[in-house]
Amino acid sequence: MTVAIIGVGLIGGSMALALRNLGIADRVVGVDANEDHQRRALELGLIDEAAGLDAAIQQSSLIVLAIPVDAAALLLPGIMDSVDKQVVMDVSSTKKQIIQAVRDHPKRGRFVASHPMWGTEYSGPEAAVQGAFTGKAAVIINKEESDADALAMVENIYRKIGMSLLYMEAGAHDLHAAYVSHISHITSFALANTVLKKEKEEDAIFALASAGFESTVRLAKSNPAMWAPIFIQNQQNVLEVLNEHIAQLNAFKRCLENKDYAGMVELMENANKIRKILK
Repeated sequence: MTVAIIGVGLIGGSMALALRNLGIADRVVGVDANEDHQRRALELGLIDEAAGLDAAIQQSSLIVLAIPVDAAALLLPGIMDSVDKQVVMDVSSTKKQIIQAVRDHPKRGRFVASHPMWGTEYSGPEAAVQGAFTGKAAVIINKEESDADALAMVENIYRKIGMSLLYMEAGAHDLHAAYVSHISHITSFALANTVLKKEKEEDAIFALASAGFESTVRLAKSNPAMWAPIFIQNQQNVLEVLNEHIAQLNAFKRCLENKDYAGMVELMENANKIRKILK
């Protein structure tokens, strides 16, 4: 089948690779507002053709929406206006707003809301990764609102590219995403800013940086154009987890201020319980 990928960056490009290389797509048409991205996606062999949105929709059986969450919520209603029997799926990191955008659309059933739980700190077509989704989880959101055949197509695609399936309601997804994904990025951005501020005073600070530091601030290299809309759309959930994170930081701060080393050890030992979950 022919697949249209709207947004040929990290996720869209990696999805294009997976669909092509596994024989799910016979032809991939790329759509991107950035002409350089379209050209580069062609050069890298991620897509077979670069086209405008309307032309891509008309020739495709599946449309994959892989653009920042704010743009996706604005674009999706128009895409749904244009489809007939095609299936539309998104890969956005927040779900309540995009689902709300088409909740009462007469073709709502042709849309499957999903979130493949994978990403890196890089962006653009060059960031696309072969086999990116293998062994990861994909979340299908509000599955009862999608037509049975549309849901089955998206489920089958995720299974074929090596992903396990989870099912959630939009609100639950956005809350959990705030805890396992969004706070990690905010923390990394904040830590990077902390170190960059100190670096202005002491040039040698980065010479001391180790692998531990690099792994902790890796996400600070992520694209602000993608992550700012995620934080804004998921504001209440992100604020909830951010307040809890600040409370945990303050607990460590109090232990240091009070020389409460036993309390500090207790905090760290409690954190070590994550080993049972992340092996």
